[in-house]
Amino acid sequence: MKNLLIVYPGTGGTTDRLAEAAIRGARSIEEVDALVKLARDAVADDVLNCGGLLLGTPEKFGYMAGLMKDFLERIFYACEGKVEGLPYALFVSAGNDGSGAVTSVERIVTGLRLKQVHEPVIVKGAPDDAALSRCEELGATIAAGIAFGMF
Repeated sequence: MKNLLIVYPGTGGTTDRLAEAAIRGARSIEEVDALVKLARDAVADDVLNCGGLLLGTPEKFGYMAGLMKDFLERIFYACEGKVEGLPYALFVSAGNDGSGAVTSVERIVTGLRLKQVHEPVIVKGAPDDAALSRCEELGATIAAGIAFGMF
């Protein structure tokens, strides 16, 4: 069975609510195993053995969360040249416009040559039902794409 690795900081804030919705969506696709890891616990082998990656981060000072940066730094060299074309998507909990967080993640995953398969979902402020629904749909879409070889 293919798996979708979902990584987010897990600091108990708004991003956790978005992650829970994305996880719910991913787990609605029975043909994919949604492996959920907090950024501090995820390792390169998790990335090397997944069929796709869903990243979530809060916007911190116009950048990704430090725990997400730490994760990406820890896995970068072990994964470099080995995950080219791996599908990924991103969700961001933003206090401003979220663009800085998106850009900072994209810089690193571009170096890994990951393939963006969905536009980032940016949620500004407290998530309403529509925002949570977008994250749930994101999780389901990425999982289905991996399950059925669309990416």
